[in-house]
Amino acid sequence: MKLKIFLIGIICSVSTYAQQDPQYTQYMYNMSVVNPGYMINEPSFIQVGGLYRSQWVGVEGAPKTANVFGHIPLNDKIELSLNIFNDQIGGVLFQNAFNVDTAYKITLNNDLNVSFGVKLGVDYLSFDFSNTNVFDDPQFPTAKRTVFNFGAGVFVFKEKFYVGLSSPSLIPTTFDVENSDTLYTNAPHMFLIGGYVFDATNDLKVKPSAVVKQVFGSPLSFDVSLNALYKNRFELGAAYRYEDAVSALAGFNITPSLRLGYAYDFTTNALKDFNSGGHELVLLYKFDLLGLSKKYSSPRFY
Repeated sequence: MKLKIFLIGIICSVSTYAQQDPQYTQYMYNMSVVNPGYMINEPSFIQVGGLYRSQWVGVEGAPKTANVFGHIPLNDKIELSLNIFNDQIGGVLFQNAFNVDTAYKITLNNDLNVSFGVKLGVDYLSFDFSNTNVFDDPQFPTAKRTVFNFGAGVFVFKEKFYVGLSSPSLIPTTFDVENSDTLYTNAPHMFLIGGYVFDATNDLKVKPSAVVKQVFGSPLSFDVSLNALYKNRFELGAAYRYEDAVSALAGFNITPSLRLGYAYDFTTNALKDFNSGGHELVLLYKFDLLGLSKKYSSPRFY
């Protein structure tokens, strides 16, 4: 119970430190969550997927996130991305969101691509303290609110590298309730992402990547990762999230169209002695609608 109260305290302190959007260790397999300009850039293919994340396992009320998404090219220049996610924190804060991204690509010299994207979405937020020992405290009322979201991003890429700058959450949100302090504040988020793919051998590709995160009102944070792909089928990697976790990643292309990925987070923050880490699963499937798989037989490693 003490740990659950501690988590509630984290949530209710957002008037001082802005609440962050859900975080993912395997964000690189659905980068539209951080950059609306991201494109899979494989016309004729539709990619769908799902991700489930359980953080700080063993702590009552620890964050849990589920994400269902899809990438739908309309032609060789325009691509849509859909994201639906459910996020639960502390057993009291529940967030359901639906976002649609539209990205437009321009091809420059030497096959350098630049895509510009916008995000439109709606978030349904609710606080429910009925399962806690503060359920009858007027400072912790049950409340609900629907808010709109807007974001934008630019994504520059070639076959071997990418870099992007974005803000998937540009509209600040404050959740105020009568007779209570501010329960929730979501400040604008900024992300700088980048990665490069090296051909170590004919069968082995190595990809270092990084994301720098800035939430207005909170300290700067970053993730760095290193992934290796063998024969376009087996993948292993490691990642570090600043002052939060060290992660191990593994992936397997079950078929050319179906991929399964897993990540385990070793907690390094103040909760490290109270939990057994975090688990994250991602499943990706690609539909070849127009029979163009031969044209894209060697997709990008990002």
